[in-house]
Amino acid sequence: MPTLKLMDVKSRGLGGLDGVVGFHLRLAHGAVYRHFTETFANLDLTQKQVSALWLAAEEPGISQVELGRKLSMDRATTMTIVNRLQDRDFMRRERSDSDGRKQALHVTQAGLAALDEAKVCIAEHENWLKARFTAAEVEKLVEMLTRIHE
Repeated sequence: MPTLKLMDVKSRGLGGLDGVVGFHLRLAHGAVYRHFTETFANLDLTQKQVSALWLAAEEPGISQVELGRKLSMDRATTMTIVNRLQDRDFMRRERSDSDGRKQALHVTQAGLAALDEAKVCIAEHENWLKARFTAAEVEKLVEMLTRIHE
């Protein structure tokens, strides 16, 4: 992928915004979100729903609270996502064996099938995104973004 030269950047008319990291993060997020939405249009799943399914599939019995914590979502958002997945028969709640106050989450067969479809879309989306970078740049980008969100 060719490097954007300073002259090219100035010709876009961004002026002082060009040096604002948050501005570029917002633009990048918008582009990634639009492509994700297009890629997932036929599945009718959001990024958060896919993430919740994936994590619950990898950690059967994970508590609803722990799922929200790991995905950096508040309790209300987590509950709404789990409710929607449960309404679609993609996930079920059970009382936790270790703590009766907690809800243990389990992905259903329908949820696993939806997750398999989602993973195909994720691979397509990731290929689109990663095609803009070398493997080393992808690794560094993930490292740098992690510093922001952790």
